[in-house]
Amino acid sequence: MKLFLDTADVAQIREVRSWGILDGVTTNPTHVSKTGRPAADVYREICSLVDGPVSLETLSLNADEIVAEGRKLATFHKNVVVKVPLMKEGLKAVKALSSEGIKTNVTVTFSPLQAMLAAKCGATYISPFVGRLDAVGHVGMDLVRQIKTIYSNYGFETEIIVAAVRHPIHVLEAALAGAEICTMSFDVLQQLYQHPLTDIGIEMFLNDWKKVPAS
Repeated sequence: MKLFLDTADVAQIREVRSWGILDGVTTNPTHVSKTGRPAADVYREICSLVDGPVSLETLSLNADEIVAEGRKLATFHKNVVVKVPLMKEGLKAVKALSSEGIKTNVTVTFSPLQAMLAAKCGATYISPFVGRLDAVGHVGMDLVRQIKTIYSNYGFETEIIVAAVRHPIHVLEAALAGAEICTMSFDVLQQLYQHPLTDIGIEMFLNDWKKVPAS
């Protein structure tokens, strides 16, 4: 499973890149707003750091305007993926952008039927928001499993990006469900490394080594 960082913080991206596990980045307007920088500057810097897909989100609600915005975003770098909201106008835009060879990530997805429609329109990626479903009493990972089954049934090539990830269990369940990608915050990605027994084991070995006579 590919691991994406969900952020527009270039310091976090540099740090995770140094770990050797970063496959891509997803951004959204909320993340970009937190940087206090012009969006174009942020996008160019992220693209220069990441050797993989970088999702940049459109803001328009009309298909023609989304397409125009998507074309402009795609000029930033060959790795740009245009993020489009799941609605009729958005999927019309996805169809048009896909026909031009521009990769798309259909976002704010909350049902398997929405995901099926996005795949039929040629979406490169689909982003089910599992944490937000959990927060309103639904099992978010059920959505991922349903999408995976539908895509497998019909041979859709759209890849699943498990999004709105809140904790490492979401990452584990995404991997067990066979999702191609999981995108998460810096904090969650860092938590994947951590286990108290690992810390105890390292401490024990180092303490025991102190008892070994010097040669």
